Amino acid sequence: MTAPLALTPSDVLGDLYISFWIPTGVLTAALIIKLPTIVRLWRDPLLRAVGGLLLLACTVFVFVAPTTIARVNRLTGVPNISAPWCYSLLTAFCASCLLLIIAWRNGLSDRSAATRRAMRWVVSLYSGVIVALWVLFFLADASEERLRDLDTYYATTPFMREQILLYLLAHTVAVLITCRLLWNWVQTAGLDAWLRWGLKFLGVGYALNLVFDAAKLTAVAARWTGNDLDWLSTDLAPPVACLSAILIAVGFILPHAGQFLHERWRVRLAHHRLRPLYLLMRAANGRGVPFLLRATPELRLIRRETFIRDELLTLARHIDEDRHDRTREAALGLGFPRERAVALANAVSILEAVECRRRAPDDEGTQDPDTTDLLREIGAVSRELRRPHVVEAVRERAAALAADPRAAVPRGASAD
Repeated sequence: MTAPLALTPSDVLGDLYISFWIPTGVLTAALIIKLPTIVRLWRDPLLRAVGGLLLLACTVFVFVAPTTIARVNRLTGVPNISAPWCYSLLTAFCASCLLLIIAWRNGLSDRSAATRRAMRWVVSLYSGVIVALWVLFFLADASEERLRDLDTYYATTPFMREQILLYLLAHTVAVLITCRLLWNWVQTAGLDAWLRWGLKFLGVGYALNLVFDAAKLTAVAARWTGNDLDWLSTDLAPPVACLSAILIAVGFILPHAGQFLHERWRVRLAHHRLRPLYLLMRAANGRGVPFLLRATPELRLIRRETFIRDELLTLARHIDEDRHDRTREAALGLGFPRERAVALANAVSILEAVECRRRAPDDEGTQDPDTTDLLREIGAVSRELRRPHVVEAVRERAAALAADPRAAVPRGASAD
């Protein structure tokens, strides 16, 4: 009987393969979402840094795919030319990360010499690293094409060894600094919830980059000592890098998309909450707001608010202030808080004004009440109209008070 073969780490991690095109798609989506804001506010160094970082991240994952590596090598006729090219893109990505942090830390208004010096230092240092990567590649003997295991295969080759170590160290330093500053940012008080969650995703994404670097460096160092831990580089590091890129993309998308969706939900909810009062005003007027096929949610809300307020101005001439005050006192007597009592009084007054105009359509009214609170609190009034039994109870109590002021109910007796 044949004994089952033991599984190696490479066999296990092979099932965790993530296509390089998945993070590319997610990063591209993040770039597309951010692009309008970047173009509109191009002078903002923070947004330029975000745009550059996302663009470079997309480019990195396009060119590190094995199929793209083979195609670039074939088109240029130079075996492994993709190595310095991919390393250069990754190094530029590191520089973009640091520039992003510098732009955030100092802000748009900070044009100090220290800020400019820090940004020049990053650009100069990482530009020097990119030049060194190419010089080391052309000095090395890397004639055998390697699509997936170049880092470990050439880990002991002169000049290639230095090239691999240089790009990994440059990447590690940038990621460490970025992780540290992101952590400090997350701890800042008063952050928007969506921004805080976006920063958390960014932090986890960059932390996974450290796992990528540790796996690569460990595999390379193992080769220097005559050991074989290539699976760390070929099987563990790639899916970690893909997952890291996805989390980073989500970190950039989440604040923008979350705030956008939250604002849309807030507008739609406000529009929906005005429906009871709108239906009452439409019934009183005989017509409503004309339908617009391409109206945005914001425009529909503004049109509904405008229609309600215009109609309330007309109805206000039928509102008796004494009766309104009496209704408010009745609501207070039933135990409602003052703000809700005012809203209930407004709701009852509007209902009575509508009924008054229905009974005498030609009567334009003679009252001249102060409509400031009424027009400002239409949301609260509409909310009370959703509870007709409560409005009717307040109305009946107000009528009882008008008939016999001694019939007041002690406050706190009932609050729905």
